[in-house]
Amino acid sequence: MMQPETEKLSRTIWVGVALIIVILCASFVLTRVNPHRTRPLPIISMIEPFTLTNQSGNVVALDDLRGKVWVADIIFTRCSGPCPQMTRRMELLQAVLPKKSGAKLITLTTDPEYDSPEVLKKYGERFNADFSRWQFLTGTKKQLGALAIDGLKLSAEEIKPEQRKDDSDLFVHSTYFVVVDKQGRMRGVFETGGEGVEWTNVQPAIITTIQQLDREQ
Repeated sequence: MMQPETEKLSRTIWVGVALIIVILCASFVLTRVNPHRTRPLPIISMIEPFTLTNQSGNVVALDDLRGKVWVADIIFTRCSGPCPQMTRRMELLQAVLPKKSGAKLITLTTDPEYDSPEVLKKYGERFNADFSRWQFLTGTKKQLGALAIDGLKLSAEEIKPEQRKDDSDLFVHSTYFVVVDKQGRMRGVFETGGEGVEWTNVQPAIITTIQQLDREQ
């Protein structure tokens, strides 16, 4: 029998997934209707205040990101599945961020018991992270869940030990990049993995979203 907290987490994850599917479908329809029109981006969710710790052991709060557009994802460093590809794509995104933009990149871990600041720093260095622009955040499971699941609508669920294929098969999580505006509101969702997803199409769309949100006051 599911424990109440596990049941609540599963419900939250599926609600988040359903919301993202609706948003992606709506965006596709609008683009097909008029692909050249710049439309106001929807407000998907409000990010509640949070306090986490970055790869240097420094506290990072929502207020530190206010006034900046930011792109977030969730991974874990022991992952042998989609995480390395996601992080490589975040590295590619870092390389093409507009020079005039103050946009930030935020990578959350779903494995805080292993992913200490020191581990996250080494992981970031593997992918040439510019830590002045790209931060890797950890905290308690509750803190990370509040931001990732409740705020950013990113799913993350631990795999039961008896169901794991190997030692790195620890979590099932989203492969989305989400974009947050200067006021701390989630405004864009982009799939980065999965069959048929071409990064050469996704990356320009993320850059366009960043530029549009940069222009907003």
